[in-house]
Amino acid sequence: MIATVARTGLPPSPLWGDGRDEDHAAPAVPPAGPVARTAVHPLLQLRKVNSFYGPVQAHFDLDIEVRKGQIVSLLGGNASGKSTTMKIVLGLLKPRSGEVLFDGVSTLGLSTPQIIRKGIGSVPEARRLFPAMTVRENLLMGAYARNDRRAVAEDLERMLELFPRVAERIDFQAGTLSGGEQQMVAMARALMGRPQLICMDEPTMGLSPLYVDRVLELIARINAQGVSVFMVEQNASLALQIAHHGYVLQTGRIVLSGPAAALLDDPRIRDAYLGGDGAARTAS
Repeated sequence: MIATVARTGLPPSPLWGDGRDEDHAAPAVPPAGPVARTAVHPLLQLRKVNSFYGPVQAHFDLDIEVRKGQIVSLLGGNASGKSTTMKIVLGLLKPRSGEVLFDGVSTLGLSTPQIIRKGIGSVPEARRLFPAMTVRENLLMGAYARNDRRAVAEDLERMLELFPRVAERIDFQAGTLSGGEQQMVAMARALMGRPQLICMDEPTMGLSPLYVDRVLELIARINAQGVSVFMVEQNASLALQIAHHGYVLQTGRIVLSGPAAALLDDPRIRDAYLGGDGAARTAS
C-alpha cells in the first residue's frame, strides 16, 4: 500500500486552498509517477559541504539535492552524519565550507527562524512537542510567523481532516499522546507553516509497526499534495518504498545515490541495511 501511494500519487489536490499567504504558498502539484529532472534549479541543494564538530570533520564534500515534488531519503547507520546534515539545512550548524541553497538562494548566514520563514518545515527527531500545551496550541505554534489568522484557522481545519487521530486529541495535552500520535502532531505542526519543503529526522523511530505504516502513508499523501520531503531514515526498505530518490551516507560521505527503486534492488543496500534478504531492520 505504501509503495503504491508513492509511485502512482493521489489525485492532484493542493494542500492549501485559495487565499494563502504569498510567502507561504505551496508549490504546484507534481504529475503522478517519477519526478522528471528539468533545467530548473533544485528546491534544496547542498554543494561540496564540509562541516566539523570541533576538530572532528563530520562531512566531506557533501552533495545532495531535492527537486520540487520529490521525496528524498537520506540513509545511513548511527554516527554516519544524517542528523548533522539536517542541522545544516535548518541552520543549526554552520558548515566550514560549501553551499546550502533553497530555491536557488543561499541560506548560509540565516538563522533557523529565517530559514523556516523561507519555506522549510521541520519534524525533528523525538518530535519535540510542548508536552504541557494542548495539541491545538502545538499546531498553532507552527503558524507563529504567519499574519493571516483566517487562513491559519482554515489550515488548522485542513490538518484535522488530514490527521483524524490528531482531531480526536485536539484538546489533550500533547505529552499524554502515544509516540505515533505525537509524530502526527509534529507533522501537522510543520505543515501549519505552509512549507514548500519538510525536513523529517527519523520519522518512524520508536513507533509501533501500525504507526510506522500510517506515518509513511501520510508522508506520501502530503507529497502527493505538493509538498517536497527530505527525510533522514534508518529503515531503508520503507524509506525507499515511498521515495523518488535516495542517498546513502557513511561517515560523512555519500557512497551511493540514485533513484529509490534502483537503490532498493541494489545488493549493497540489501546487505548493509536489509539483512541481505529484503527484510527491513527496525530502527533502534
